[in-house]
Amino acid sequence: MNQTQTSDFAERTYRKVTLRLIPFLFLCYTFAFLDRINIGIAQLEMKHDVGFSDMTYSIGAGIFFLGYVLMEVPSNLLLARIGVKRTFSRIMIVWGILAAATAFVTLPTHLYVVRFLLGLAEAGLYPGVIFYLTRWYPVERRAKVIAIFTCSTGIAGLLGGPMSGLLMTYLSGAAGLHGWQWMFIVQGLPASVLGIAAFFYLQDGPQEAAWLTAQEKQLVLDNLKRTSSASAAHAEHTFGRALVDPGVYVMAFVWFTQIAGVFAIGFWLPQLIKSAGVGTPLAVGSYSAIPYFVSWIALILMNRHSDRTMERRWHCGITMLCGAAGLLAAGFVGGNLVLSLVALSIATAGILAPNPLIWAISTDHLRGRGAAGGVALVNCLGMLGGFFSPMIIGSIKTLTNSMAGGLGAISLLMVAGSVAVVVLAPRTSGRTAQGDAEIGQGEPVNVAP
Repeated sequence: MNQTQTSDFAERTYRKVTLRLIPFLFLCYTFAFLDRINIGIAQLEMKHDVGFSDMTYSIGAGIFFLGYVLMEVPSNLLLARIGVKRTFSRIMIVWGILAAATAFVTLPTHLYVVRFLLGLAEAGLYPGVIFYLTRWYPVERRAKVIAIFTCSTGIAGLLGGPMSGLLMTYLSGAAGLHGWQWMFIVQGLPASVLGIAAFFYLQDGPQEAAWLTAQEKQLVLDNLKRTSSASAAHAEHTFGRALVDPGVYVMAFVWFTQIAGVFAIGFWLPQLIKSAGVGTPLAVGSYSAIPYFVSWIALILMNRHSDRTMERRWHCGITMLCGAAGLLAAGFVGGNLVLSLVALSIATAGILAPNPLIWAISTDHLRGRGAAGGVALVNCLGMLGGFFSPMIIGSIKTLTNSMAGGLGAISLLMVAGSVAVVVLAPRTSGRTAQGDAEIGQGEPVNVAP
């Protein structure tokens, strides 16, 4: 083959890999994110029906992440031992059952327990997928493919808001259940079905992919293996090395600030729209789709540009600043629906769009046998932002009867994260993608025990 033919063959091969893996993983994480944000829609009626206060709701929303953090690293270390399909299957079957069980909480204790268990069950999915993608794609292709996968968060918001509103409106009273109860059931159980499908559909790596030809399989493996010599100066990470690597904790802090923003939007966006004068759950859910649609467009465009230039840190930091500004503005324009939607769209785009870049930086930095545990450590510490974010906003809202102070606090946190990613984040390789006919840059992750 000449260089053009080789390049065309590589593009066809990776297109085949993407079409095989990404739609299924996309669908799985759409339901995962949906099961996190639908509690924001549910609270419009759930708090009244069950008698929960804002603080009870905030604790229930946030305690998910304590369970998630406790199980995160063990889940990914287990993934490295038993493989992807067994791990994903276990995660999704259990979390689907628990998500549906949220429909039957009647006391604050019930809410706390089921949300904590849901966090335990779901731990490991997102970093597991990121880890899984490093076994298929070299580094110059990762930001784009992670961006496509991460679009599932935007799609969950885009479809989940109207879907939740429809379920709460039209199933209210069916079989004696409230609309929000049906919402948890209908949006939870499909995850269990996907968990069963994952066991039969996914392969643990390219070596097992019967749907690739021998030549295609060799291309994928070569583009990963060649990096061992190309990146000799880049030390391989064991999990022990990852534990003492400052770059891991920088990225964990950046992810912490982003997660705080993600769930400020995920949990409180419906309430912010309702406070702008929107009355019914169906209308709130429909308007909630607008910021997620804007974020979806921003995520694709910004990450494509980052891949073309192979620049990560400034793309990430500047976009985070835009998200912080939008979130701050959202706290002061609550009486105006149009201005609220503009502010929330800027906030949601600035919060969701940089997330693939955080993982592109992290997976380029974390290579070798400890990558699964290192990625899980970044995500584990970062996901604590999901616990503190609703607690900060909920407690300030309880004290001041206003969202502005809490949203301002999260905005400041995101500003600190944007500075950290620009100034302190590990430097990526910096090469532009020149086609897979040349040496790839993705380190193969050795998952042997």
